[in-house]
Amino acid sequence: MKFTGKLIGALVGWIVFRNPVAVVLGVLFGHLWDVGAIGSQSAAPQRDFIGPLFGLAGAIAKSDGRVSEPEIAATENLIARLGLSAAQRSEAIARFKDGKEESFSIDRAIADLRDWCRGRRDRAYILLDLLLEIVFAEGQLAPEKLSIVRRLCTTLCVHEQELAALAAMRGYGFGHTGGYRQSQPPPGSAAPGKDPYAVLGITRAADEREIKTAYRRLMSQHHPDKLGDVPEALKRRAEERAIEINAAYEKIRAERGIR
Repeated sequence: MKFTGKLIGALVGWIVFRNPVAVVLGVLFGHLWDVGAIGSQSAAPQRDFIGPLFGLAGAIAKSDGRVSEPEIAATENLIARLGLSAAQRSEAIARFKDGKEESFSIDRAIADLRDWCRGRRDRAYILLDLLLEIVFAEGQLAPEKLSIVRRLCTTLCVHEQELAALAAMRGYGFGHTGGYRQSQPPPGSAAPGKDPYAVLGITRAADEREIKTAYRRLMSQHHPDKLGDVPEALKRRAEERAIEINAAYEKIRAERGIR
């Protein structure tokens, strides 16, 4: 039986008011606290991310006019990779179909995802990383898709440079017209690959201090052990991103001779 609240309530009642009635009221208040009748907002069930995520994925896929086979395949791959249960799979498919309808509320889905993140940037990165599978399913990113992703970024307080870093981890970079394009190897590079500077969210003009700061910040933000109670597939993807960030940093260190 819990009694901490009762004890604290009694002590407060006596110390503050020096009155037996106040002590009784303090014990009563403490009892309510002990049984969870008050002060238990943090124990409220957490909103799931599956429904709003796949609803927004459907809206993104439909935003440029039609849903293509590559986008459907990317969605099915995402469902499989997340290891969803039969019930979750049915919900994901249903919400994806809802997202394709004109009546679908993008703002509501974004608000639900914001609630799931609860201000945590590591969770925001997870959502964006998952949606990028749908965004880049056809290769070139349509402006309509980028517009929805930017709305989500604004709500989750993710800077466009951070979005560009997530995209770079998938082999994409900013195009000259403000959209995304398949990344090309930098001049003088012996083989194609992900731009390590884009992965860290910095430019090639960055100095050594800026490089190290960006690396440490990203490793902290993408650390899988900080995610808490999320599906194992999400933790594995966070581990993959951490490996990609570390590989980019090591490549820059080798190029510049940074110790």
